[in-house]
Amino acid sequence: MARYARIVSTGRFLPEREVTNDELRARFDPVVPEFVTKMEESSGIRSRYWAPDDWATSDVALPAARQALERAGRKPEEVDLIILGTDSPDYITPATSVVLQHKLGAKNAGTFDIGCACASFPTGLACAAGLLAANPSLKTVLVVGVYLMHKLASPADPMIFFYGDGAGAAVLEAAAEPGFVASAAQADGAYHRHWGIYAGGTFEPATEEAVKAGRTTVRMLERYPPEINHEGWPRLTRKLAAAGGFAVSDLDFIIFTQVRKPSIELVMGELGLSMDKTHTVMEKWGYTGSACIPMALDDAMEQGKIHPGDLVAFVGSGVGYNQAAAAFRML
Repeated sequence: MARYARIVSTGRFLPEREVTNDELRARFDPVVPEFVTKMEESSGIRSRYWAPDDWATSDVALPAARQALERAGRKPEEVDLIILGTDSPDYITPATSVVLQHKLGAKNAGTFDIGCACASFPTGLACAAGLLAANPSLKTVLVVGVYLMHKLASPADPMIFFYGDGAGAAVLEAAAEPGFVASAAQADGAYHRHWGIYAGGTFEPATEEAVKAGRTTVRMLERYPPEINHEGWPRLTRKLAAAGGFAVSDLDFIIFTQVRKPSIELVMGELGLSMDKTHTVMEKWGYTGSACIPMALDDAMEQGKIHPGDLVAFVGSGVGYNQAAAAFRML
């Protein structure tokens, strides 16, 4: 009998400390006048939340994972596999997923990390779906997207405007009917030097000089052309529809990476979909990177925007660049 992955529950976590644009204006306007105002106008971001200074990424992931499991009626020891997506890990190695496994008490779970930045959650969903379909021994998979990038940025970098901390999670289990419909991916590594953390790995190990020069912090070295998302998201969505044997117009809902609201409005128009078929959270939570899609999914479900049987697509875009998408029929 065929097995299909289904999303049976979701969860999210947002830290307590709100950082408003007015707070950032007070910090940056004397140095970069009007920067925060311009970014607010171009992105729609008005606020973001930051975790305590002594928290690691796994600490941010933990409450979202617990909430998703509670909603699924599952105990941590019932989890067979944890897939965690982030590009702000606890360590270079070991994987953040194994740290989360320990903190969660999921003693029977295997783990692995996915590191394709903000495309990690759709990639994680696709991996979970494939593994559930192919392995009858797997019953419960926890997929987590988590972001703590503000801690890896220089406090003096105005681009910290974008970074909001948070986590989102989904529990996937096998069923006799979809569930999972299709996945798709595309990338262009020619952009790998545009935005990232460029010291601390094997390309340039961390040294005193690299730290002093700021190369161990996240930095934008070159501006990303807006066409990467404005043209890439529609192309990827159509590729996803072709893989799943459905028309784009069949989509009941679609959730994109939450970095610029005008980009989502433009792409929805290009796809011929109305804005009531999507959801945005960057306005209130900032850009939460690898966590933004599951956080937006959980928020949309909480608001009753997604219904049982809906065909929902998740389209993510991350530095590198990587882009990934997955489509599911919702419970």
